[in-house]
Amino acid sequence: MTRLAINQTAPEGYRAVAQLDAYIGKNLDHELLDLVKLRASQLNGCAFCVDLHATDLEKQGVPTRKIYAVSAWRETTFFTEAERAALALTEQITAISGGVDDATWQTAADNFSERELADLVLAIGTINLWNRIGVSTHLSPPALKG
Repeated sequence: MTRLAINQTAPEGYRAVAQLDAYIGKNLDHELLDLVKLRASQLNGCAFCVDLHATDLEKQGVPTRKIYAVSAWRETTFFTEAERAALALTEQITAISGGVDDATWQTAADNFSERELADLVLAIGTINLWNRIGVSTHLSPPALKG
């Protein structure tokens, strides 16, 4: 059971995060964005967000094999160079205690414009906030049908 409905208890704060998320959604490729959101959510153990972003990728027509492989992206050929750069950056920003190494940053900078890279950093930060909201409040995905 969910511990706290933040959207109801702190609606202004919740809307502010949602507005940042909406900004990012207008500025980054949707498939790339959901791959990043899925990977961060896997790392953070946010069941609600893993379900949401895997489902969003399915709705976009992303092959299920690619969705399943997000957690092992380094071991497959399913991802473009830009997706790989974004996933590597996602992992290092999500586990920020070690920082982002220069090679990972440079690879991302080689694949994205400065504006895209700025939006990508905002996207990774935002999904990490959503994950922390979901995990700390015990937000869970909708029940399976059937």
